[in-house]
Amino acid sequence: MFPPAFEQFDILSIIDIMLVAYIIYRLTMFIKGTRAVQLLKGFGVLIIASYLSEALNLTTLSWILKQAWTALIVALPIVFQPELRRTLEQLGRGKLFRSSVPIMGEEDRSQLIGEIVRAVGILTKNKIGALIIFERQTGVNDVIETGTKIDGKVSAEFMVNIFIPNTPLHDGAVVIQGDRVAAAGCYLPLTDNTDLSKELGTRHRAGIGITEQSDAVSVIVSEETGTISIAVDGEINRFLDETSLSARLEELLQPKNNNIRPFWQWRGGR
Repeated sequence: MFPPAFEQFDILSIIDIMLVAYIIYRLTMFIKGTRAVQLLKGFGVLIIASYLSEALNLTTLSWILKQAWTALIVALPIVFQPELRRTLEQLGRGKLFRSSVPIMGEEDRSQLIGEIVRAVGILTKNKIGALIIFERQTGVNDVIETGTKIDGKVSAEFMVNIFIPNTPLHDGAVVIQGDRVAAAGCYLPLTDNTDLSKELGTRHRAGIGITEQSDAVSVIVSEETGTISIAVDGEINRFLDETSLSARLEELLQPKNNNIRPFWQWRGGR
């Protein structure tokens, strides 16, 4: 038998560790919805490089990395300012520890793509401009904050009604998380690519811009010509038809790995 004081200390230590682990897990899940994940990966690379430079006695590289860390410590609050502000806001609203949205199954994904393609077909025929953003692994919750939150089931009729000219939410992007319309009327960062065709307007440049800063997929319908385009990884593919759009979305929205996912990508459910 352990002394009572030791037993009490042991139980408190376990509780302490469990609480800290849970908080870290929830915070990790929370920032998964922002670009902070990529920044943290960059910090991880710097940590490994710093350790290796010390272990291998690479004096010059070690000195450079130390100076970089000094600058980063000062810049950290600036770099993570949007994420820090959003975390504090959500904590104040009591939303930080809510469960995340489940990952879509294959049937739900096919139904989602079918509804989107049907909506795009209607928008194209009527030359109604549209910008639809599909969240993938990186997450675009910071973009969602700029629009009007909806959390509605995706349907072709719903999507068409959003983009009807002169309606409250037509000017901006629709963001889709899973099989739900998360928000509409969202503002997106414009691309800085100066090599794009001059005929591409703000809608196309915004659709490309979000894919440069995240792994999201953008579907753009031109208001002037009704042309269907899709943007991913900063590249745009124009002049698609409904069949090619459907095939491309099936490819891009397919989970990269159905069986193994890091814990920071868990969103609840299966």
